[in-house]
Amino acid sequence: MDNEILKSKIEAVLFVTSKAMQPSEIAQILELEEDIVEGALLDLMFDYSSRNGALEIDDEDGYIIQVRAEHMDIVEKLCPVELSPAILKTLTIIALKEPIRQTALKELRSNAYEHIQELLAQGLISKSKDKNGRSFNIRTTKKFQEYFKLKGDIKALVKRLDATEDLKNL
Repeated sequence: MDNEILKSKIEAVLFVTSKAMQPSEIAQILELEEDIVEGALLDLMFDYSSRNGALEIDDEDGYIIQVRAEHMDIVEKLCPVELSPAILKTLTIIALKEPIRQTALKELRSNAYEHIQELLAQGLISKSKDKNGRSFNIRTTKKFQEYFKLKGDIKALVKRLDATEDLKNL
């Protein structure tokens, strides 16, 4: 098979997958030998890096096409982050009880520390030391309000919406 055609097929595989792919997985999909796929992957990576476009092929945990870091601000404006149901529930508790101490959140949500890290990385919450300096106070950010298209006080919004008993008991 022509190398340009092979690179094109590999590019198609990487484009439609949402996870990093191992060369063996790509080889299986294309019904080719793994060493042939690995060589074409290296050529394709060089092609992407030499043209200085908005996309790159990352090979840290397998191969994946992604937007270069310097363009992520554009992506975030156009494609808001998706939150898992578990993280969304933690975020809901933060929004309804803010400011909430990190220790109190941990009591309500056993995996809160992982969720806090994810939400901080997404810019949806902020945390600051409490008065005693022993825990953190967590609250939502302006980005949280923009993400959910909210205006004004969250607690007032919940009252206006006549929140369900499930929300009131969080």
